[in-house]
Amino acid sequence: MKAEFHKGFDKQLAKLPKKRRDKVIDTIDLFLEEPMEPLLRNHELTGEWAGFRSISAGGDLRLHFEIVGENIAYFVAVGTHSQLYK
Repeated sequence: MKAEFHKGFDKQLAKLPKKRRDKVIDTIDLFLEEPMEPLLRNHELTGEWAGFRSISAGGDLRLHFEIVGENIAYFVAVGTHSQLYK
């Protein structure tokens, strides 16, 4: 599995405090090694996010992505539950 990032994801990531940024990077690394690791709580989304998936970076922090191509996770958003589900 490979990861690609939307420019909006990069901007959201840059706004996070360093500790949370590091946690997101560790979470992506874990996801790329083992996408269905139970700690990630990888699941499909519905509603306005239908077609995307979400993983947890601990606490209330979520990463939204879609699978494109054969093995590419395209990360599009990172934030807390309340930031992503307005």
